[in-house]
Amino acid sequence: MTLPAALRQQAMNNESLGSPFTARVLRLLADRLWPDTALTRRLFDWPGDIGPGAASVPLRLLGGLQALVLQGDAPDLIACYPPNLPCDDDRLWRAIDTAMREQAEFLDTWLNSPPQTNEVRRAAVMIAAGHWLADHYGLPMTLSELGASGGLNLMWDQYALSVNGQTFGPSEAAFTLSPDWSGAMPPPTPPLVADRRGVDLNPLDPHDPRDALRLTAYLWADQPDRLARTRAAIAVARAPVDKGDAAAWLAKRLASPLPGHLHLVYHTIAWQYFPPDTQQACLDSLFAAGQAATHDAPLARLSMEADGGKGAAITLWLWPEGQKISLGRVDFHGRWLDWRAG
Repeated sequence: MTLPAALRQQAMNNESLGSPFTARVLRLLADRLWPDTALTRRLFDWPGDIGPGAASVPLRLLGGLQALVLQGDAPDLIACYPPNLPCDDDRLWRAIDTAMREQAEFLDTWLNSPPQTNEVRRAAVMIAAGHWLADHYGLPMTLSELGASGGLNLMWDQYALSVNGQTFGPSEAAFTLSPDWSGAMPPPTPPLVADRRGVDLNPLDPHDPRDALRLTAYLWADQPDRLARTRAAIAVARAPVDKGDAAAWLAKRLASPLPGHLHLVYHTIAWQYFPPDTQQACLDSLFAAGQAATHDAPLARLSMEADGGKGAAITLWLWPEGQKISLGRVDFHGRWLDWRAG
């Protein structure tokens, strides 16, 4: 896929996810960007699949531009970005082009890491699945998240979910999620989290200003509600996230069963970023641990990942039962959720 094609595909995705402004930015980049600087040549020559389902180069660049806006480092760009009045295409493009030339060193470094949104609306899946698992097993949970970034979605039990007038989660939640819900209601059994930990190749500390910038820069400029929720999540964040390879980390986490606890391993829009060898090693560790699981020390894997269908598939694997259960589907940003669990 060429860079312009990847930018246009990402623009369509952003438009469908309710961000017409960032779709416009991406289309301008697709139409007007040329490989005439070291930075733009790097973008045009990026190896491998650069599209939304792989390296996500368009989102990397879009996040870098938003970071410049949030830091106050691109005045012309700030003037054209929400909440300011919109600029025409020529003025917006001049602002983008100026920022990319004057802040090339910053953007070149920014591009090195994949997007790390920690989209907290995805926690709606975790809250619903957590209630289902609490009802199914009646055990406290140990959480292990792969690709955890800043660990904001390791704190899902501190957020609430509102479904058809019923609230799932703590009474003093950091915020309440209200996706467009279809399907059955989750069971009312509240989950108890006994331990939580994540892993990421590039973990972020949400209480470090530089890392907080990275967590917020991937939130689109015309969606201020996402920024408000993320800042509320940062305020309660306290989950440790280790730096390392997911496969080696998971093998250690699964080395011994946890009597009296459900071990829940999960990942949300992260699996696609793992190399094939890492994916296979994770699956091997899960299978081996599943063979050792018991009803007193069960194991679950929860996946929220793209599969080519509408939104993301929500899939649950359970051991020792050896079951694979489809829990439904969800919008990539958690705007709607079709819950199919009994």
